Amino acid sequence: MAGLLLSACSSPTPHEDNTPAPSALVTLATAQHGPAQHMVTVYGQVDPSGGNLKVLAAPIEAVVAAIDAPVGSHVAAGQTVVRLQPSPATHAQWQAAIVEAHAARLAFERSQRLRSDGLGSDADIEAARARATTADTQLSSLQSRISQLQLRADGTGSVQHIAINVGDLLPAGAAVASIATTGKGVARFGIDPALATSLQPGAAVRVQAHDGIADYFATVHSISMAIDPQTKLASVLVIIPAQHAPTPGQPLSAEITVASVKDALLIPYAAVLDDGGQPYLFVVTKSTAWRRDVRLGPSDGRHVAIIAGLKQGEQVVVAGATALADGMQVRSR
Repeated sequence: MAGLLLSACSSPTPHEDNTPAPSALVTLATAQHGPAQHMVTVYGQVDPSGGNLKVLAAPIEAVVAAIDAPVGSHVAAGQTVVRLQPSPATHAQWQAAIVEAHAARLAFERSQRLRSDGLGSDADIEAARARATTADTQLSSLQSRISQLQLRADGTGSVQHIAINVGDLLPAGAAVASIATTGKGVARFGIDPALATSLQPGAAVRVQAHDGIADYFATVHSISMAIDPQTKLASVLVIIPAQHAPTPGQPLSAEITVASVKDALLIPYAAVLDDGGQPYLFVVTKSTAWRRDVRLGPSDGRHVAIIAGLKQGEQVVVAGATALADGMQVRSR
């Protein structure tokens, strides 16, 4: 009987539970003060109407003789792109101008001789002089345009478009080819109008090209609050340095700082979770994780400023938080 009683006293009761409390393995970070920036990524392209797109045009009515640099060709300054030759009408106009200039000079010389013999007046001389001057000017202008029938690149670049074929008859001023020359350009990025109001000309922009070129910095030239009817975005115009060879239509993305705080309470952005639009995180105190709702400030995508809900020196969970519940025991890595 004594043995049975002793055995009964040493057996666990149905209400006792020796199962250890659940715990999770997490990574922690400490909230610290520092400067914060709010950066956004914007998308756009080099403005097709920028000054680095040069159009070659026929200086006079002409016929296309040859295309020396087809679309896609890289050309140097002074290199011939298209060769033209005078059209039959231009050739006839040229010959007529030569004849008229010669006749006008002879008439002017004759008027001078007659005046010296007393058979002409000063008015006759001035009229002949004016005719000769006009004829010479017209001939010189025509010869100058004919000498420009070899259309050349005025800078290093690439041929973007050829608008003609060999044998075409072109009127004066007709577009022949367009060349994207190497030089600074203007990129247009779309941005939320609410964020655009915080930008200032001269602000630095980190540009990310889509063709494998390394990131580089440029500057904001101006901000346009005119809303694009399709994207509903405002525009940020950014000067692209010449050494990065912007070409019209080139797609780009960029990071722009739209807000900054000199002294803010910062934590890694990975610590922030979301509950129906309410940001929150887990603060660890004595190996226990407690949920804490917070209010966020500027973020650069890596760190975020906490405006309310956290104190300096508190530890927050930056990895493993999705498996936590309020009041859960944790172990840190």
